[in-house]
Amino acid sequence: MTSSVSIGVFDSGVGGLSVLRHIRQALPDEHLIYVADSGHVPYGDKPASYIEERSVALARFLIGQGAHAIVIACNTATAAAAATLRSRFSIPIVAMEPAVKPAVAATRSGVVGVLATIGTLESARFAALLERYAGEVEIVTQGCPGLVEQIERGDLSGPETRALVERYTAPLLARGADTLILGCTHYPFLAPLIREVAGADIALVDTGAAVAQQLRRRMLAELPDRTPGTTASTDFWTSGEVQQASQIFSILWDEIATVQRLPEVFL
Repeated sequence: MTSSVSIGVFDSGVGGLSVLRHIRQALPDEHLIYVADSGHVPYGDKPASYIEERSVALARFLIGQGAHAIVIACNTATAAAAATLRSRFSIPIVAMEPAVKPAVAATRSGVVGVLATIGTLESARFAALLERYAGEVEIVTQGCPGLVEQIERGDLSGPETRALVERYTAPLLARGADTLILGCTHYPFLAPLIREVAGADIALVDTGAAVAQQLRRRMLAELPDRTPGTTASTDFWTSGEVQQASQIFSILWDEIATVQRLPEVFL
């Protein structure tokens, strides 16, 4: 019997903390290891080969830390590297994808807007999602350069962040979108601001909770003999600046977070 199980989670930065929240709720007794690759953020404007390389390195680090399963808490990294990670590592790999299917089911106007990084919107994986689920619904996409960087700074509601949200939601709302997909794990932290800008009647959809439930199902199926501990713990790591990371993690995680810097070989 395994005495304890660790779950590794990584993202280009702090955005994956929005997914980590759901994982903690779904699996309250597990040991979580979170890596923010903030030294290389954002992923959205980088080549897929670069993101794939970083994802492999972070997966190796997490497995070295004892991870029994890994969550790719980043839509862009999922598109670039999920297939590679699943081919190289034998542990469960759970990945993100923009919530096209539930958004299509939710829309009343027949128009769904997608807020995402350029890397996600240009990926073959996203194109396949649209082909599979869009049907008669019009999907309007909007790349959002700069939003990830604002969230990485901890600016969730300042004038510059608000201006970006207004700029990126305006064309989607003008087309009649009544449902917006938050296609980057950073964006749920902007949900209050997006609702304020777009209006209370606009539905916001993300996949954090669904990913956590998928992780729970796979762990029950593939690690049935695990024995969760009685006290949950979470380790935080970053490839960025530790002091800044500790401040922002503590804000977004809603408790004091002690962040360690990744070993040099993984930077």
